[in-house]
Amino acid sequence: MTRAGREASAGVGAGSLCILLASVLWGTTGTAATLAPGVGPLAIGALAMGMGGLLQALVAARRMSRQASALRAQRGALLLGALAVAVYPLAFYSSMRLAGVAAGTVVSIGSAPLASAVIERAVDGRRLTRRWMTGVALGLSGTVLLCLAEAAEAAGAHDGSGLRPLGSTVLGVGLGLVAGVTYALYSWAAHRLISRGITSGAAMGAVFGTGGLLLLPVLALTGAPLVESWSNAAVGAYMALVPMFLGYVLFGWGLAHVPASTATTLTLLEPAVAAVLAVLVVGERLPFLGWFGIVLVVGCLAVLTVRSRAAATPGPTQAAEPERVTTG
Repeated sequence: MTRAGREASAGVGAGSLCILLASVLWGTTGTAATLAPGVGPLAIGALAMGMGGLLQALVAARRMSRQASALRAQRGALLLGALAVAVYPLAFYSSMRLAGVAAGTVVSIGSAPLASAVIERAVDGRRLTRRWMTGVALGLSGTVLLCLAEAAEAAGAHDGSGLRPLGSTVLGVGLGLVAGVTYALYSWAAHRLISRGITSGAAMGAVFGTGGLLLLPVLALTGAPLVESWSNAAVGAYMALVPMFLGYVLFGWGLAHVPASTATTLTLLEPAVAAVLAVLVVGERLPFLGWFGIVLVVGCLAVLTVRSRAAATPGPTQAAEPERVTTG
């Protein structure tokens, strides 16, 4: 393997690891939100993504200032990403509140890889690799099984069981699809900025900081319950600092090395983590079908992150264009 090939492969591996770590952190958000039941999903989403985004912008302020002209040149992608950042948490947390932690997370994150692939194909003309298609087939199959398992539990419930009505679940699934599309959009926008020579810190700070500003009015209107108790405030602080700030810093590092379609596919780990935590902490039930879905998601991650022999000896084209390597 050439030195350039080794560096490209190491970068892709490190990027994939950062995204997987971010996915684990994000998988805790649904369970954390249930610990503050008196706080609405709009307030939780606005605080988590809004404050987390503004903190990213504050940390990256110097880098953003140095690259201000480059950011202005890409203001279309920046503003699109910021708008998606503002819509995503409102749809995502509402989806989880209406459809359940497992189902809301599964639909939101599970729909993002396909949306990312469509965006990259339509805008960038990127060709999808066989490995990516195999991985996404496993991952989406697993997320669908997780969702079906949740729906089966709801369908078998009787009145007074405490489980969610069908109408609530359908609305939650619809909002989950909105969350998936906006997740794909801001991932693509951030990756586009990075691919244009802007550092990951400046790109993520600009996109998420601007999105955070857009979320401040929502927080002002809905955030009063966050300060009504120490437990609510602690949940809000955790959401903003750990999964949103730290998680998206890791995600930004990952986007510097892998395409958005691969990054969103790797984050299919998030619904698996969320489903397990929903069972262990929240007390939600997950039938065998759901556990089999988690196994398929793990298989997806294995396909995308374990290097094949062919990937171990990249050719000149791969070495020259490391950003087009998936994770093989």
